[in-house]
Amino acid sequence: MEREDWNQRYAAEELIWTAKANRFLMEETADLAPGSALDMATGEGRNAVWLAEQGWLVRAVDFSDVALAKARRLALVRNVHEAIDFREADLRTYALEAHRFDLVALIYLQIPQVELLPILVRAARAVAPGGTFLLVGHDSDNLAHGYGGPQRAEMLYTAEQVVAALGDELVIEKASRVERPVETPDGIRVALDCLVRAKRL
Repeated sequence: MEREDWNQRYAAEELIWTAKANRFLMEETADLAPGSALDMATGEGRNAVWLAEQGWLVRAVDFSDVALAKARRLALVRNVHEAIDFREADLRTYALEAHRFDLVALIYLQIPQVELLPILVRAARAVAPGGTFLLVGHDSDNLAHGYGGPQRAEMLYTAEQVVAALGDELVIEKASRVERPVETPDGIRVALDCLVRAKRL
């Protein structure tokens, strides 16, 4: 989906996702001291806002200006707007400073593999010494065995693929398929996600 596709999807007044931060982001950053954070593909800003509430100074990037407008409103309502630098940019061409952020988070950036891999390389390079890289996305097994998510195989990936893309840039701390319970009208369903956490020494 391109920028205008996402703008149309985000056009509704209400949030299309929950305002609550991703559960894995909350769990995996609980032991980190707040510093500078990069939230890539921030969407409506739920993760950036939560990080700011924990004391992080956040740069939140997305190519949908409609989503960013909603993210700014959420940050204002939650009184953390001064801690978040929202930037409209396409991650496929967005240049990142090397060794800049204490936390680099990619939460459900679901784009074709050929476009994702260069982004992963730049994201890994942006992690500061002692900093953390965190990726959460829909796992390739979710298509046949999980709930929801993109229904195109090329939009899904595995922890092994992400680790391979990171190369020797970072030290891998976690790389696995994880289960995420989802509340639906038919009861709890289970989505299968890919989770990779890494650190720069």
